[in-house]
Amino acid sequence: MLKLRLNLFSNPGLSEEIFGPYALIVECEDLNELKSALKSLKGQLTATIMGTDQDFDLHADIIELQTSLAGRVILNAAPTGVEVCASMVHGGGYPSTSDEKFTSVGSSSIKRWVRPVCFQGFRNNMLPDALKNENPLGIWRIIDNKFTQKTI
Repeated sequence: MLKLRLNLFSNPGLSEEIFGPYALIVECEDLNELKSALKSLKGQLTATIMGTDQDFDLHADIIELQTSLAGRVILNAAPTGVEVCASMVHGGGYPSTSDEKFTSVGSSSIKRWVRPVCFQGFRNNMLPDALKNENPLGIWRIIDNKFTQKTI
């Protein structure tokens, strides 16, 4: 492990987001310097905070700063195991994403990779199986603003 003593404020490259196994430890003199350091950062996909329950109670303002910085705030864990589910997004402040349609994880990410097509006036037998009235695939669909697997 390489140890260097650099000043975060005078080395802006240190605050750039890096993908992959990487850690940067920033030592602060006090809470005010920590808050300044956090406020100086650009948007990030994730922010991890390690502490005790007492730490979290005493420093809720630090956690609040992290929620304005990152789209995924993690307490006492590593940012691993993204899942395709509605609650999982990678977003956050600029230059990260602040719009769910640009996330690369979670069910909202599907919107990045599809090209919506509307089938108007098609006979039922001409529609893709996912859109047929009888729902031959048995998938969940939104009909009249409600999720259902029923035939329509």
